[in-house]
Amino acid sequence: MVTEKIIGVLGGLGPWATVDLFEKILRLTPAQRDQDHLRIIIDNNPKIPDRSPAILGSGKDPTPALVATAVNLERAGADFIVIPCNTAHAFYGAIAAAVSIPVLHIMEEVASAARQLVPGLLRVGILATRATTAAGLYHRAFERIGVRVLAPDDAGQEKVTRVIYGVKAGRHGAEGTRQVRPVADDLIARGAQAIVLGCTELPFVLRPSDVTVPLLDSNLILAQAAVRVAMRRAEAASTR
Repeated sequence: MVTEKIIGVLGGLGPWATVDLFEKILRLTPAQRDQDHLRIIIDNNPKIPDRSPAILGSGKDPTPALVATAVNLERAGADFIVIPCNTAHAFYGAIAAAVSIPVLHIMEEVASAARQLVPGLLRVGILATRATTAAGLYHRAFERIGVRVLAPDDAGQEKVTRVIYGVKAGRHGAEGTRQVRPVADDLIARGAQAIVLGCTELPFVLRPSDVTVPLLDSNLILAQAAVRVAMRRAEAASTR
C-alpha cells in the first residue's frame, strides 16, 4: 500500500499565516479529488505567548506552550512538523528535542531554496520581525552558504513591524504594501539580489510583482518542503 506522511502544523502564530500555509499546501498538491490530498493535522494555537517580546526581553517565555503543542501533534499522529512562524524558530532547539519526529526548519529551507532559485547569490535582504533579526536566525542560515544578510534600518524595521501586526489584526490591504515596498526597495538599492519574506504574515502585503528582484516567500518555501517530505514515502513506494 502506498502511503504518505502526515503533516503536523504547529499553527496559530498567527492564524492568518496558518491559513496561508494550508492553502499553499493544497495548491501544491497534485490532486484530482479529495482523496488525493495530503492528511494534515493542524493545531491552531494562538494562545501561545508572543515570541517577539520574549526574545527582546519583555515577554512571557513561549517555550512550554510551543513544546506542548508539538507534543500534541506527535501524539495525534503527525509524522513531521512544520511551524509557519519564522520568529518561533528561535525556540527550535527546544521544540525539536521534545518530539521524536522531524521538525522542518524554515530558515534552512529558505536558504537552500535561495541558492537554487538565485544563481550567484551573494547578498539577500530580509524583511522580518525585529526579534527574528535580533536573534540572527537568517544570518546564521545564510552565512553557512556564504551569503550576506541585509536588514532594514531602524525606521524601515518599524514600518515592517507595524505591517506585520496589522496583518495579524486582519489588515491585508494596499496600505501594508505601500508601507513595506519602500523598505524592500531600500534593501535592493543597498545590493540585495533577492528579498526574503522572513515573516509569514508578509505574503499578504508583498508579492513578486512589487519588487524588482526575486521574492522568496518563506511560507511558500515551507509549504513546498512539507509537500515534498510528505510525498517522498509515496514516491519511493511507487518506484518499487
